[in-house]
Amino acid sequence: MKKTFFSLASILAMSLTIQAQEVEFEEYDLDNGLHVILHQDNTAPVVTTSVMYHVGGKDREDGRTGFAHFFEHLLFEGTENIENGKWFEIVSSNGGTNNANTSQDRTYYYEVFPSNNLELGLWMESERMLHPIIKQDGVDTQNEVVKEERRLRYDNSPYGQFLFAISEQLFKNHPYKDPNVGYMEDLDAASLQEFQDYFKKYYKPNNAVLVVAGDIEVDETKKMIEDYFGPIPSGPELERSYPTETPITEATRTQFYDSNIQVPAILTAYRTPGYGDRDAYVLNMISSYLSDGKSSKLYKKMVDDEKKALQIGAINLEQEDYGMYIIFGLPLGETSLDTLLEGMEEEIAKLRKELISESDYEKLQNKAETNFVNSNSSVSGIANTLARNYMLYDDTNLINSEIEIYRSITREEIKEVANKYLKPNQRVEVEYLPKKEEQ
Repeated sequence: MKKTFFSLASILAMSLTIQAQEVEFEEYDLDNGLHVILHQDNTAPVVTTSVMYHVGGKDREDGRTGFAHFFEHLLFEGTENIENGKWFEIVSSNGGTNNANTSQDRTYYYEVFPSNNLELGLWMESERMLHPIIKQDGVDTQNEVVKEERRLRYDNSPYGQFLFAISEQLFKNHPYKDPNVGYMEDLDAASLQEFQDYFKKYYKPNNAVLVVAGDIEVDETKKMIEDYFGPIPSGPELERSYPTETPITEATRTQFYDSNIQVPAILTAYRTPGYGDRDAYVLNMISSYLSDGKSSKLYKKMVDDEKKALQIGAINLEQEDYGMYIIFGLPLGETSLDTLLEGMEEEIAKLRKELISESDYEKLQNKAETNFVNSNSSVSGIANTLARNYMLYDDTNLINSEIEIYRSITREEIKEVANKYLKPNQRVEVEYLPKKEEQ
């Protein structure tokens, strides 16, 4: 009886926490097509100004990869009213921080300022959108920066090319086959006019969402937004058409060599649905079941009990058009890669054949609740979530309602989705191997 009471009390407390954290927001469009989302939180004198553009690594022509990631760097160079190299100095000297990041699907820029500098943040983002300086010297400078980033994070980093090894096998036609950072020879070969044309095509108000979150007064903020962003002309409507992939019906096996490693790895991946598809939420729960924490099935089996793996993991990497469900393992001692693969498949096969236990299902639900409560613990995190939910999920209110999707997923649905996407004949297998020294 005490155990039952504790469980009910915990559920009640969690429900009250979730109710209390509902994120209120307002959204509207400017005449030029810019979508605006406002979230007022006056509990701390901090404000986030952010812009997400609907452009990422997949938005490119063959032979011209990596442009979106390149612009992540280039658009800090300067504008007609911000001197070259002064962007970060202006932010830091006014008590702020800023950054940007790019995925295959979108690019996100943001500043976090004391709230008395809200107007500065809006002005800087409008400057970035309206008239950045895109000249050859800036392109040359950032080209070297991007090359160094690629060397540091990918080419010279142990296991840094995991994702490249998978994506080039999982996709044959869709731009997801190429790395988000692109190929350096493509950037080297691009002309200044090509960079300028890329900006004109994608970095327009009707291809963006502006989020202002934090210690704001709504009416005053709306006026500043209209003043700074309203005059920016919209761009042409984008027509997006990406190649589709034929279903994988037969497993393939290949090798990828990395000169930075000594311990090999085995990678398997399945092509899965993209953002917003209900099955993608189920696959997120399957990932948690398999490898989230030391009590997860793959970790306990392969690392703790059988001591066959140094590391094991499963992740559902969501993207706009297709997702990638990836399972990887590093062997311990003399364990072969095939032995690791067999152990992985055993756990996946159980998911396809049997319902998970009630206790495991309850753990998954508890983790989903906890993740939801913790997911928006900062104003900057809320801004990012609001932008992403609007742009990639077409549902801004997911910031409040997404937990209901996870609550509604059943054990039967987990089994069904495992059967739908995670069969041996639907995967690619990559042996990720140390590169042998040339004799």
